[in-house]
Amino acid sequence: MMKLLVLDGNSIVNRAFYGIKLLSTKDGRFTNGIFGFLNILFSLREHYNPEAVAIAFDVKAPTFRHEMYSEYKGNRKGMPEELAQQLPVLKDLLKAMGYKLIECAGWEADDIIGTLAKNCKDGDFCYIATGDRDSLQLVDEKVNVLLAAPKAGKTETIVYDTDKIIEDKGVEPLKLIDVKALMGDASDNIPGVSGIGEKTATDLIKKYNSLDYIYENFDNLEFTKYVRAKLESGKESAYISRTLGTIRTDAPVETDYISYIPSKIDEQTTKTILTELEMQKFIDKLGLRDTVIVNTVSTSIKLEFCQMSKSEIIDRIYNDQEFYFICDELYSKVYVSFENYVTTVDFENIIDILKDEKVRKYTYDCKSLHSYCIKNNIDVTNIEFDILLAAYLLNPNSSEYPINILADTYKTVCEIDSDDAFVKDCAVIRELTRKLKNLIIENNADKLLGEIEIPLSKVLAAMEIDGFKVDFAGIHDYGIILEHKINELIDIIYGFSGEEFNLNSPKQLGVVLFEKLGLPVKKKTKTGYSTNADVLESLYDTHPIIPAILEYRTIQKLKSTYCDGLLKVVGADGRIHSTFQQTETRTGRLSSTEPNLQNIPVRQELGRELRKFFTCDESNILIDADYSQIELRVLGAIADDKNMIDAFNNDEDIHTITASQVFNMPVEMVTPVMRSRAKAVNFGIVYGIGAFSLSKDIGVAVFEAKKYIENYLNHYSGVRQYMDEIILDAKEKGYVTTLFGRRRYLPELSSSNAIQRSFGERVARNMPIQGTAADIIKIAMIRVYNRLKEENMKSRLIMQVHDELIIEAPECEAEQAKQILCKEMENAVSLSVRLSVDAHSGKTWYDAKG
Repeated sequence: MMKLLVLDGNSIVNRAFYGIKLLSTKDGRFTNGIFGFLNILFSLREHYNPEAVAIAFDVKAPTFRHEMYSEYKGNRKGMPEELAQQLPVLKDLLKAMGYKLIECAGWEADDIIGTLAKNCKDGDFCYIATGDRDSLQLVDEKVNVLLAAPKAGKTETIVYDTDKIIEDKGVEPLKLIDVKALMGDASDNIPGVSGIGEKTATDLIKKYNSLDYIYENFDNLEFTKYVRAKLESGKESAYISRTLGTIRTDAPVETDYISYIPSKIDEQTTKTILTELEMQKFIDKLGLRDTVIVNTVSTSIKLEFCQMSKSEIIDRIYNDQEFYFICDELYSKVYVSFENYVTTVDFENIIDILKDEKVRKYTYDCKSLHSYCIKNNIDVTNIEFDILLAAYLLNPNSSEYPINILADTYKTVCEIDSDDAFVKDCAVIRELTRKLKNLIIENNADKLLGEIEIPLSKVLAAMEIDGFKVDFAGIHDYGIILEHKINELIDIIYGFSGEEFNLNSPKQLGVVLFEKLGLPVKKKTKTGYSTNADVLESLYDTHPIIPAILEYRTIQKLKSTYCDGLLKVVGADGRIHSTFQQTETRTGRLSSTEPNLQNIPVRQELGRELRKFFTCDESNILIDADYSQIELRVLGAIADDKNMIDAFNNDEDIHTITASQVFNMPVEMVTPVMRSRAKAVNFGIVYGIGAFSLSKDIGVAVFEAKKYIENYLNHYSGVRQYMDEIILDAKEKGYVTTLFGRRRYLPELSSSNAIQRSFGERVARNMPIQGTAADIIKIAMIRVYNRLKEENMKSRLIMQVHDELIIEAPECEAEQAKQILCKEMENAVSLSVRLSVDAHSGKTWYDAKG
């Protein structure tokens, strides 16, 4: 028995392209169609294990159907450029992977697939993978259709055999042709019979078996007057449609399944293409990690692995005044790279070198190094370069930065006789450092790396080690309070609904709300009624059950995610040690994981209560400082807007000033409602808000919101100019930068899709502002950390939440620590707009927040 998997190439790559968000390489080549296609291909091969694989593609040329009916597929838009540029690359990649591609001028991919399915011999089996339901007509006892589609980056596949088609469609597979003949197909511009829809068409074929029977016995069959008239006038169209909709099974292609057994993979070509596409996951999946790309490698390093004595290693390092190294996971062994060889030494033997300020250090992941060293009272100095941080700055869109992947990406290959992964990585770090350093300089990111990211890694390591003290018993007791509140809300909800049901089941909740209680349906999904937050918010005033459900969801998440979640990660020292991710976000912002302390809810009072359980040691106090309106201040500086700059530097209330301009009102007559709306405009502008979104946020008509925005931009003309010019600049360069040279690449700006372009424009306006603010807080963290060290204080920087820093200080140092915190934050950078900081103190985070 031979199993053949036939893929409908165009259909699947289209589904992949539209089903996955726009992905691109750093240099702007789009990849989401290829990425999705490969995911589907690998998933299908894994599940069905076919011996043979054929991939059919359409040829861009008229087929016999176009000759027969000139309007066939006449309503189809051309393939978007973002997908068109991926197709030839995908085909080259598939060929290199050993797959047979089939194209046939004058015939569609459907006909090629139909021909292969028709020629399925006894004992063989054919699987058709497609995103197009047309192929369902080919299903029989030897042929199944796998309706494949990517969903949230994964593959969802529905298997259609004869029983499944009858269950879903109500007719046998071949009869689907006659159903389409009657109903037509708008996507292919097949006319069908005007006025006959899918339900009527299906009912007719179920009742009368075929199109031929209907027309051969037309006068004797029972139809409604309307259907009879439509069928009578549409007979010719029905038969043309049947011909157009029938998949041919006689395309002139090879039908022997043996011909489609994949050939041996071309490892070099495959790895080259995948490397250029930045698809490292598939390189690993295909086992190509150790494949050397001979023809495209710009640097091939030949090194030897040798054991050297401790004294030889140390003398050589001091002689070079350079130290290229990586450490193993346990920091027991250090791998050292010299010009022509790699060696190893015990960590304890290089401690003095790590401390030596004269020796320049080149390594990978210096935050982990600092973390280990701080725990062991070792002060690492003069880290000149960090490969991990440099790679992140060069390509913040990536999610993987291992040395071996970077070596492939930047075409740096070492030849060394060792199977030790650390040896292989160490062998390449010198050349990789040279290449990345040159690129960092080219991108004007050398100060960003050397003066912000590398010094920050030490600060973050110290913060992770110190952690944040919590009141374990308090969190536990608060969880019990929330549990009681949850149970009360459940009883209230059951009372309104008149029955018990699974509140966490959207399907059951939908039935209760929209069928039993009869609330207006706002949105439906494949599985039933939508009950997401937006839907429930829109129904807030329709029934008292809705506010109760929304409150239940809020408290349930607070209990499970924060109370229960935080208790699981409290260390033996009574403190939570979060991990600060330095290479995670595209804007340069830090993120916090395990747990995410930056996401402690603050909008509702119940959420804010959680901060009461973040505390400090008995004789200490917490000092909390955050920047006042830093993103608006950065906007004023970047846009060089005189009115905004003057307002901030004169300590005027920016929202009141804005309200007076937007509403053409003297400052003293601005009401709280006006100020609130002006505030929404101020912050909305930073995020590229439009009139429609603003109108929803502040509860006014769209035309009124549009007027607010226009008045705002008339007053802050520098902001208007910035918003226009930054888009033009970003489209020309393909990226935007912060004031400190941090880049974000924006392939979305060249998209043919208006929604994608609009997203790119919003990011282009916002990223320089948000990213600059992120850079400023990082500089402030470094300055605060260093000042506390210089003053020999016991106070420690323990937390960063976006624009907010928290110090835990002995009470005797509190005032000094507060002054240092405010001064270093306010003087972190020199802009045309003065930075302002609000600081408060207390025994808990809640109290210190002020």
